[in-house]
Amino acid sequence: MKTILICGGAGFIGHHLARKLKSEGHKVIVVDIKDRNEYCESDTFCDDYHKLDLSKHTAWYYLDFRYGNKIDEIYQLAADMGGAGYIFTGENDFNVMHNSGLINLLCAEFAVKWKSKVFYSSSACMYPSHNQEDPDNPLCSEDSAYPANPDSDYGWEKLFSERLFLAASRNHGLDVRIARFHNIFGPEGIYDGGKEKAPAALCRKVAQSQGSIEVWGPGTQTRSFLYIDECVEAVQRLMESDFDDPVNIGSEEMISINDLGKMIIEISGKECIINNVEGPLGVMGRNSDNRLIQEKLGWAPSMPLREGIEKTYKWINNEL
Repeated sequence: MKTILICGGAGFIGHHLARKLKSEGHKVIVVDIKDRNEYCESDTFCDDYHKLDLSKHTAWYYLDFRYGNKIDEIYQLAADMGGAGYIFTGENDFNVMHNSGLINLLCAEFAVKWKSKVFYSSSACMYPSHNQEDPDNPLCSEDSAYPANPDSDYGWEKLFSERLFLAASRNHGLDVRIARFHNIFGPEGIYDGGKEKAPAALCRKVAQSQGSIEVWGPGTQTRSFLYIDECVEAVQRLMESDFDDPVNIGSEEMISINDLGKMIIEISGKECIINNVEGPLGVMGRNSDNRLIQEKLGWAPSMPLREGIEKTYKWINNEL
């Protein structure tokens, strides 16, 4: 049994991961800036829950006092982040870089002190925007990261923090694994309020629609989306491996945002049209390149996008 600290454990990926690790018999400590929500209340979720601001030294001093070098693994998922409506307006850039940067700096510092193994959740947003202008042929292989040119300050902070953890590995022997997530989705996530991602936002819009929904931009922009259960499986596979370079975790099933909307409309059984309107976009094309993770870990997603969207739409529709 391991003692595992999950930073940002009340978040979408975090609480799914916490439940899985707890079910396997590990001692799971969750820290989040939020109060416990309905998905984080049961004993099957974690052993200890702490409401702390991980961008503050005092939070880490408390964890050091409480657990210290008893922590075997840290899953660093805590971040100031959201969907396109939060990341690409430019209004939240300082908060994103300041808050997430401090969390990662402190996490690296104390992970080195505790000699804990670390998983860091990076993002496909760190890839160069100039390689993602063609919606039909985006380039997101791991070796395409440089020369760097992310499309947002969120992406720049992710790239900086990758380099931070890798520097801690080189200089202090930190055992670290880094995943570049590509649009993880599924039930029990945010679906309104401005921080939701495209699948959840479109599911909500269709569920509430009275005959039409709005899609930001031309709708020809492309993305791939990975279901949460497969994400958790890949994260665990990575942590159990000896592979310590950054690696994509995502799906290669690319779809345009308009076609994603049409898929959700079809699943809903509603009569609904799509109205394309101005809004935050990000890059025009993004798709996970899974050649490296297949080669090094033997991992590939198995769930078709439609199956995951069906599960997600059903959950969101029941929540509304």
